[in-house]
Amino acid sequence: MKLLIIADDFTGAMDTGVQFAARGASTRVVTDPLYDFTRAPTDTQVLVLDAETRHLTPEDAYAVVFRAVKAAQRAEFSYVYKKTDSALRGNVGSELAAVLDATGSTQIPFIPAFPAMNRITKNGIHYIDGVPVADSVFGSDPFEPVRFSNVRSILAEQTNKPVTVCTKNDASGWNEPGILVFDAQSNEDLHDISHGLGLEWLRVSAGCAGFAPELAALLKLDGQTPGIPALIPALFVSCGSVNPVTRSQLATAEENGFERIRLSMHQKLSPMWLDSENCRQTVNDWLERAQKHDRLILDTNDPDGSFETRQFMELNNLTMQDVRVKISTALGRVMKMLLDGGLNATLMCTGGDTLLALMKAVQVSELTPVCELDPGVVLTYFVYHNRTYHIISKSGGFGAPDLLCRLAALIGTGEREELSC
Repeated sequence: MKLLIIADDFTGAMDTGVQFAARGASTRVVTDPLYDFTRAPTDTQVLVLDAETRHLTPEDAYAVVFRAVKAAQRAEFSYVYKKTDSALRGNVGSELAAVLDATGSTQIPFIPAFPAMNRITKNGIHYIDGVPVADSVFGSDPFEPVRFSNVRSILAEQTNKPVTVCTKNDASGWNEPGILVFDAQSNEDLHDISHGLGLEWLRVSAGCAGFAPELAALLKLDGQTPGIPALIPALFVSCGSVNPVTRSQLATAEENGFERIRLSMHQKLSPMWLDSENCRQTVNDWLERAQKHDRLILDTNDPDGSFETRQFMELNNLTMQDVRVKISTALGRVMKMLLDGGLNATLMCTGGDTLLALMKAVQVSELTPVCELDPGVVLTYFVYHNRTYHIISKSGGFGAPDLLCRLAALIGTGEREELSC
């Protein structure tokens, strides 16, 4: 029994895949959109594909997802789950349309809510912490702002597939063709929806990480629960997220003793610097600081009140997408230099671009999720130069302000707590 999960960014792939891995299911996350599913290890029960479609055009995102679903069918996957962003950013409409067209299905249940993260859907309106999503911080996202709060309106931007809003207590719309958007305000709602639909109806489905535990339970993808590994008692945070939630976490961490290094404009936006002697000397300096401070942040955000990045962008006629790629690439290459230089720490990446850039830099395309340390905060590992590195990942918009402090305590760099998932 095999399940393919198609995510639109790396952190989304991780926070969904971990729901299955934590139950003991054999789960792998791969980052190659052209991955040959027939070559997946035979013991794989769940394969998570980071399709990296978040920043593509709707047309290109459709093509990537369509191709992945067709390839999964040829590899005889039994189930397909299209993982979407819990704030409904990206190409949600075109990607759900691609799944429908590739499978030939007449309908696809879509459950976008993530109640554990205070992201719910009520009467077809999506809310973040009680605020309609278009009025939340995601409405002003610099890369993919969410323009509507009505899920039907969000989908209609990219597809003309019919959309029906459904509730768990009224099955009158469940047989309508197209995309079935389910309201959900609690984990109990998710449970009732999953059991109301059943396995046959969920062979092709969509939603965020919130619905994944219900799907895992229905599929009975269980095995030996993974043990919690011994983590290096030092936390090195690589931050490429500009989300206000993450910025608040960084500020709180710095106030509580984290060492914070900010990359200069030259360091994060000049490819020439990465090949310079100054870069090598700077990275060596950062390594020494990491040895002295067991809680360290490498941050690409401008200081509060500074608009250096925007000014640089305008002066050099760059788009936000250009800047995003340059910064994540620089951060990935710097992290590789740090690892090659002997950085000895538990790693943390905030933002899917940050984690993917690191994986590209070290030329690793597969990770193994272990468990969640906090809702949406995933512990995983990868192997590079025959060494296992544990890494914590999260989406930029996840977590309370004290998250980094609590994670540092969990792995032993703050007030010690028992590590648990």
